[in-house]
Amino acid sequence: MTKALRKLIGTRAFYRAVLAIVVPIVIQNGITQFVTVLDNIMVGRLGTEQMSGVAIANQLIFVFNLTIFGGLSGAGIFGAQYAGKGDTDGMRHVLRFKLWTCAVVSAVSLIVLGFFAKPLLGLFLHQGSSEGDLAATLEFGRQYLFIMLIGLFPHSIAQCYASSLREAKETFVPMIASGTAVALNLFLNFLLIFGKLGFPALGVRGAAIATVVSRFVELTIIVSWAHRHTLRFAFFSGLYRSMRLPRKLARDIILKGMPLLINETLWSLGMTTLQQRYSTRGLAVVAGMNISSTVSNLFNIVFMSIGSSIGIIVGNLLGANKLDEARDTDRKIIALSVFSCFFFGILLAVASPFIPRLYNTTDEVRALASRFLRISAAFMPSMAFTHACYFTLRSGGQTKITMLFDSCFVWLICIPLAYVLSKFTQMSIIPLYIIVTSTELIKCALGYFFVKSDKWLINIVK
Repeated sequence: MTKALRKLIGTRAFYRAVLAIVVPIVIQNGITQFVTVLDNIMVGRLGTEQMSGVAIANQLIFVFNLTIFGGLSGAGIFGAQYAGKGDTDGMRHVLRFKLWTCAVVSAVSLIVLGFFAKPLLGLFLHQGSSEGDLAATLEFGRQYLFIMLIGLFPHSIAQCYASSLREAKETFVPMIASGTAVALNLFLNFLLIFGKLGFPALGVRGAAIATVVSRFVELTIIVSWAHRHTLRFAFFSGLYRSMRLPRKLARDIILKGMPLLINETLWSLGMTTLQQRYSTRGLAVVAGMNISSTVSNLFNIVFMSIGSSIGIIVGNLLGANKLDEARDTDRKIIALSVFSCFFFGILLAVASPFIPRLYNTTDEVRALASRFLRISAAFMPSMAFTHACYFTLRSGGQTKITMLFDSCFVWLICIPLAYVLSKFTQMSIIPLYIIVTSTELIKCALGYFFVKSDKWLINIVK
């Protein structure tokens, strides 16, 4: 083995340690995404308008989910390093900060999505193909969104607990809670969407009710388990005796974490804006992209999960002040993520002609979905690399660089490009989508530069 390969390939013990963290996350995300695909197919069996309305509503909820993720990620930098240091009080304070963050974000989201649902949904509805009834699509999206708002708060609190457990290297329990919830969601979808076993056929409203119920179940499982195991995870003990935070820690988390919250909010808004620009090519594009993104996310779970493991494993090493080991570990995990995506990219490309046939939609929508899937497959290794770079920078608290690398890139490069091409040219959706997606290669170069600089190799909880 050459010297260069030795830097990228670890020992069997190394991969056992990494997989012990990654596999439960992969299983949890895999179950979630697989059921999301089945859920999407069930709604897709109702028709193009129902599927498109739910897809647009979920695009708005996606902004909420990513904002929650950003808020938890900023605090999670400290949580992972406190876990590596063995500081129970620090982890408890970090969890309290997460709970405050989720309460505020959930309240703001309920107000915005509750009062401005109709105009926000309408941004994605454009004539441009022969497919679909725009008024019906808007109504289905509105029905679905209003019910989904009920589940925002329980979902965010469950994520607070799950993220803190993962930072303490407990990935099995969040996997069980999530797996149980998504299995229940799938079963309730079957009953409530189509009206089986004596239940009413509620269509898209049934899909929303099933999701909300499953989120309350997930919250109940993970919170009850956490507070029954305070001997092992002492930071849950006395969590609610006070919700006060040490002023210095709160300030440090805000200074380090606020860029991540802003980044995830801006990034999710950027992705939503890109979808809105693509939607100007017609409702068939909205439906095709919904199928593609849902299925692509199922194949992306490996590099997404490996990226999350970087935040945990490398964050723990930085907190323990093992900087050289953190650098070496990070390099090998990034290589594992990229290499694995060559395999999964090929699988996605092979499956791309067949998956859209599962949907009750038109040939135009199926053809678009298949082509979008092949494009996603081609860019999967580069997306794995940039995703791993993101978590590497985040693990060392380089949140400002992370923001520049992630959301600023979308708003300064991708969105202006998509806007110009969609507004001032007659370019069809496929070449437009390829050109915008290819900017990922520029991001790869930036990610390599930032990670290579070693500025992220910092212990922030000394």
